[in-house]
Amino acid sequence: MFELTKKILVRVSFDPQLFQKELAKAIRWMTDSEEVQRLREWCIKEFGAVYPGIVHTAFSSQVK
Repeated sequence: MFELTKKILVRVSFDPQLFQKELAKAIRWMTDSEEVQRLREWCIKEFGAVYPGIVHTAFSSQVK
């Protein structure tokens, strides 16, 4: 799931709204908190400069 999510996020990263939607969907679908943490770290590294607000909001609203 992690690798598929990465591919999807890279492909939709041209559109902030679509990126936000797909990131939220990925977080909801992931069941393993370690996997969510890996996704968070990857998103910060890859998109932290482009979409800092979206990444922060998506993971701060996540409850696990």
